[in-house]
Amino acid sequence: MSINLVLPFLLLSVATSSIISQSKALRFPTEIYNFSSNNITVIANPGTPPQSVPVSPSPSPTEPPISPPMVPALFVIGDSSVDCGNNNYLGTFARADHPPYGRDFDTHRPTGRFCNGRIPVDYLALRLGLPFVPSYLGQAGRIEDMVRGVNYASAGAGIIFSSGSELGQHISFTQQIQQFTDTIQQFILSMGEDRANELISNSVLYVSIGINDYIHYYLFNVSNVQNLYLPWSFNQFLASTMRQEIKGVADLENLMKQNLYNLNVRRVVVMGLAPIGCAPHYLWQFNSTNGECVKEINDMILEFNFLMRFMTVDLNHELPDANIIFCDVFEGSMDIIKNHERYGKIVSSILSDI
Repeated sequence: MSINLVLPFLLLSVATSSIISQSKALRFPTEIYNFSSNNITVIANPGTPPQSVPVSPSPSPTEPPISPPMVPALFVIGDSSVDCGNNNYLGTFARADHPPYGRDFDTHRPTGRFCNGRIPVDYLALRLGLPFVPSYLGQAGRIEDMVRGVNYASAGAGIIFSSGSELGQHISFTQQIQQFTDTIQQFILSMGEDRANELISNSVLYVSIGINDYIHYYLFNVSNVQNLYLPWSFNQFLASTMRQEIKGVADLENLMKQNLYNLNVRRVVVMGLAPIGCAPHYLWQFNSTNGECVKEINDMILEFNFLMRFMTVDLNHELPDANIIFCDVFEGSMDIIKNHERYGKIVSSILSDI
């Protein structure tokens, strides 16, 4: 079992603890959404007849979801860390539709998850009382399949449109937001604008993206980028792009551009990046001795995470009703690497061999 299959589960506690610490803020009014096992009843106002939306069976875990859920739905944007099968439908080398992927999943079959079992958003969905979130390209576009959440993540995707393009097709960050926008439009047509906005504003959007902008762009030196941007400038560019997608910009050229806040997204989990300077490939490439992580690479990731943390604090002050959480994956990963004996024999033996 490789370390990249183990770390997602161990790091999940960071994401879950961050979002559950805000559980009171994330809970949606039960008078607005009443969930049952087979249908979702959407109620506009007390005293008005409810509209029931049947929910078709979804790939459910062995244990039933908690009822009632803390939020009406979970939407996911990201890369291979949270892709649950979108790349199965694309022409790309970045696919996880074959063994050993999925061998420890509930079905014991590859699903498109880049993991031997569940990925972090699977555990988060269960913790929030929701079923596993289906992939955008793997469902038929019916409201009943999407009303509890959709996963738009695509392996190889980055904040920069062309990041990871050498692997083949992928759905970029901007394209995933457009798909999310299309989903909201379907909700509006089906249940009305007020009800759709209420559902989106009380749901959680989980964003885990950015690592491919380093692995497949900056460190790969695509288009001679390292001579055009110093690491700090590159980090600022990525962070400002992320900020624009969440908040939007004030200039005339982009005045009509949709952003997540304008789409009524209010609850956002922004995942930081892991210490890729500790990855075996870079240990080999930079001739690391005694398994020491590559400081130059990890410093870039730390700077990016710092900017993202500052951005989330800033946006929480700027945007009314926003609840944006930053999850520090870097620190969680380093604690696992440095103190692996605390995390069980399997993890300890894997990290001892790196």
